[in-house]
Amino acid sequence: MSFQYFSRSLGLLVFIVSFTGVAAGAGGEAFTDPAKAGPDFGLQGEYKGSVETPDGVKVYGAQVIALGDGKFKVFGLEGGLPGDGWSRGDGLVTVEAKSADGKIAAEMERANLVIGNGKVSVLVNDQELGTLKKVERKGDTLGKKPPKGAVVLFDGTSAENFDDGKLVEGKWLGATNCASKKKLGDHQLHIEFRTPFMPKSKGQGRGNSGVYMQSRYELQVLDSFGLEGKNNECGGIYSISEPIVNMCLPPLAWQTYDIDFTAARYDTDGKKTKNGRATIKHNGFVIHDDLELTHGTPGRHGEGPEPDSLFLQNHGNPVVFRNIWIVEK
Repeated sequence: MSFQYFSRSLGLLVFIVSFTGVAAGAGGEAFTDPAKAGPDFGLQGEYKGSVETPDGVKVYGAQVIALGDGKFKVFGLEGGLPGDGWSRGDGLVTVEAKSADGKIAAEMERANLVIGNGKVSVLVNDQELGTLKKVERKGDTLGKKPPKGAVVLFDGTSAENFDDGKLVEGKWLGATNCASKKKLGDHQLHIEFRTPFMPKSKGQGRGNSGVYMQSRYELQVLDSFGLEGKNNECGGIYSISEPIVNMCLPPLAWQTYDIDFTAARYDTDGKKTKNGRATIKHNGFVIHDDLELTHGTPGRHGEGPEPDSLFLQNHGNPVVFRNIWIVEK
């Protein structure tokens, strides 16, 4: 085979595997328990490793996303994973595949890929040129305790700080169109969320919710693992801006948003004089850097001078939240 061709192809290749779920959703089942998620659940996820090429050993990333009934879509990334060696605009190639006997076999024109047992093997004429091992990334603020002076909105013991708040499984806050009783102006927010595993669902029907800053600006929550990263996908601010990089982790992984929010300013007549702004980290990576919030987003309240609530949107999917606290500025 042509090593030059192989290097180009693999450099664009990241694997994403989608699989099947359990609670009924718009496109199928929605799993919230990994033990009940089915045999494909263990194949999904992120992989990273090295492959021998004519130019030496190079690092590659892979993501695996499940589509239900043993079907998978495989994308490839040269240099590593999003936020870890790969950036928006770098090469990307898609390979579709199916699982059998607990493994995924994907045939390329010049090489074969075998995914299983926690790794991706890259084979040419049955010779292994490299291995990508499965990784489970976590945001560097996952589980972070509130600092001194912070206001805790949810610590897993009670939903009393939210109007229409409901406990799920006795310890998580459900996405139930609940709003914090505390009204917020300028603040820093830490919030952790988990999307369900919904392999047969697509697009906006797959783990959909939203974190509304000041009830006015929606930061999307969605199972966008392996997608392009648009403004209506995870990390996007609906109708305003797509994230710098799609840092969405696989479904059922706990993820973090850390938000530094500055409210819009108004004069004494109620006329807006300055737009709001936000710097946002998703799983520890900056996805919006001092972004100007040019207008409110649909779904909750319009813009205004008064403080307003943190709002967590219900979109019919079993999304849950935990460890929510703010520091007022």
